[in-house]
Amino acid sequence: MTATPSSAARPTVAVLDYGSGNVHSAVKALALAGADARLTDDLDAIMAADGLVVPGVGAFRSVVDALRESRADQLIERRVAGGLPVLGICVGMQVMFEHGVERGADSLGLGQWPGAVTELDAPVLPHMGWNTVEAGSGSTLFRGIESERFYFVHSYAAQHWTLPSQEPFPSAVVTWATHGVPFVAAVENGPLAATQFHPEKSGEAGIRLLANWIASLPAATL
Repeated sequence: MTATPSSAARPTVAVLDYGSGNVHSAVKALALAGADARLTDDLDAIMAADGLVVPGVGAFRSVVDALRESRADQLIERRVAGGLPVLGICVGMQVMFEHGVERGADSLGLGQWPGAVTELDAPVLPHMGWNTVEAGSGSTLFRGIESERFYFVHSYAAQHWTLPSQEPFPSAVVTWATHGVPFVAAVENGPLAATQFHPEKSGEAGIRLLANWIASLPAATL
């Protein structure tokens, strides 16, 4: 298992508590990966943390509604606008897009990225189990684990990436996977990163991915 630094050297990571399913596995995985991770809905703790993780399970609309009801959408916006790292997981990634279309219903997302999350055109849904990815060039998240498998459980995903490059800012690093059709498996876009799969359920590869993200946090690079 990945070695972790002493607690005094660990970057702080807030795992957003807004009523989204079982998030304790994410807290445990982040701790194993080297973070001082805590589940919280406290505004000050979320804004002060070196990193924020936004988990998400269930339907796109219910997750967005829960985020807005708790005003967590505003916290995410403030952190991203201020260059403070945020990592979305599963539906926590999907809601970063403009729209989610589920069973014919179009729901507004948080709009951090353009585009829609739609149902995969695949012979079997949900896409559940282990899958490889095609890591984007220059990826930080997948450094050293480009050939590993990660655990997915979803029926919907972003199937197009349409955010234009904006110089002098670097282009987003987009990682793809395929289940019936290609879909976005992960994005690294400035302070905002996200994975469609569950790193906390992806064994050693998932811990290493989280460790890569934690190592990129400001507190880890001082």
